[in-house]
Amino acid sequence: MSFLRFLMLLSLMLWIGGIIFFATLAPTLFSVLPTRHLAGSVVSPMLAKLHWIGLLSGVAYLASSMLYSRLTTGDAHPLAARHVLIALMLLLTVISQFGITPKMAALRASLGEIDAVPATDPGRIRFNALHVWSTRLEMGVLLLGLTATYLTARRFH
Repeated sequence: MSFLRFLMLLSLMLWIGGIIFFATLAPTLFSVLPTRHLAGSVVSPMLAKLHWIGLLSGVAYLASSMLYSRLTTGDAHPLAARHVLIALMLLLTVISQFGITPKMAALRASLGEIDAVPATDPGRIRFNALHVWSTRLEMGVLLLGLTATYLTARRFH
């Protein structure tokens, strides 16, 4: 049983910790590297890796948590608040990874050096809008994850 609790907490720590690390590192790269294009070239693959860590962590959490519930109460409780929150985190991550990120990558490729593109250019406006949504989704995943962590920790008192 303690191994299942360990897996639940580890998966949340990896996912949430990754988001916090990314949120700290990405702005630093944009402020330190000589161009936004170069910073974006570093941040983009990091975001993809973060998403895959999140997807694997979410599945690991759901599997271990439902198994833990099944073994302790006789029911997996798939609609428990913590499971719904993780499912929402997974959904937001899938939207970001497979919906928004590919569109941003295509725009980056078509625009070239982003710093040279006027702020009024339709492609740049679209890119900036997608970036805002990407940031919002990550923030949503973080807030949902913190809530799921609280619910998980409260469960083990």
